[in-house]
Amino acid sequence: MARGSKVWFNGKILPAEEAKISLFTHGLHYGVGAFEGIRAYKQQKGGGAVFRLTEHMQRFFESCKILDLKIPYTLDQLIGATLSTCKANGFEECYIRPIVYIADGPLGVNPGPNPPIDVAILNWEWGNYLGDKGVNEGARLKISSFIRPHVNSTMTKGKITGQYANSVMAKREAISAGFDEALLLDAEGYLTEGSGENIFIVRDGVIKTTPLNSILNGITRQTVLEYFRHKGIQVQEVRFTRDELWCADEVFLTGTAAEITPVKEIDYRLIGKPSHLGKPGPVTAELQKFYQAMVRGDLPEYGRNWLTAIA
Repeated sequence: MARGSKVWFNGKILPAEEAKISLFTHGLHYGVGAFEGIRAYKQQKGGGAVFRLTEHMQRFFESCKILDLKIPYTLDQLIGATLSTCKANGFEECYIRPIVYIADGPLGVNPGPNPPIDVAILNWEWGNYLGDKGVNEGARLKISSFIRPHVNSTMTKGKITGQYANSVMAKREAISAGFDEALLLDAEGYLTEGSGENIFIVRDGVIKTTPLNSILNGITRQTVLEYFRHKGIQVQEVRFTRDELWCADEVFLTGTAAEITPVKEIDYRLIGKPSHLGKPGPVTAELQKFYQAMVRGDLPEYGRNWLTAIA
């Protein structure tokens, strides 16, 4: 994982080692901050482009609104800063992480009405989040013993830094048990999402995904829904239980880091019909091909407004 040697920090491109924060940073102590995960891809016609940059930055601002954090930059300024950071590091293809948090100030739980705010953008080269084997053969998942917090205990529509402790614990539990990723249930026992991905199932020709009740509105999830709408396929946004998940014909995960990752096994049960038991199914395989072509500029009917060139 090659990290970018330059970062954008509070309005300036700096060497990464010079972008330092204080140990008295409020966000470090209490997890009050927000972030985004974005990807840039090499384009078939040359150069690099950031996928759905505007939508990601809009969600970044929404996360800050949920936290009542006032970003001291406009959306257009942060879009420009993202492109500048990619260019400064010479990256055409990379993962991009904008982050905002309450900076050095009062260290009580209440940071005051107008706390200081730090904003940074960093990037690094990152391959398949669940590994090449996971993408090509399918990932192994475990239903976590940790549940996704109730919608009124955490604000599930924001990518809020402190809330990800829940995902970290679920992921570590799954890895320790020999799996690739965790799936979390809600307080009533219905599927929500992975530690950092949304989930879809295919069963008897019907495609389902969990509703937005208690999950993040993933940008890749939105892209997949648009793909199916374009093909005239309706996706049901409904709650489902783990036993329906085990009996699905196909299961796949979506996310900026995970992209489109098929699921091979859940809780030691191989997923799929006998013709592709424990292997990526036809819907997932076709979706993977579409996604990789689209993010690299091969499908302009989809990517025309979704790809922002790094120039």
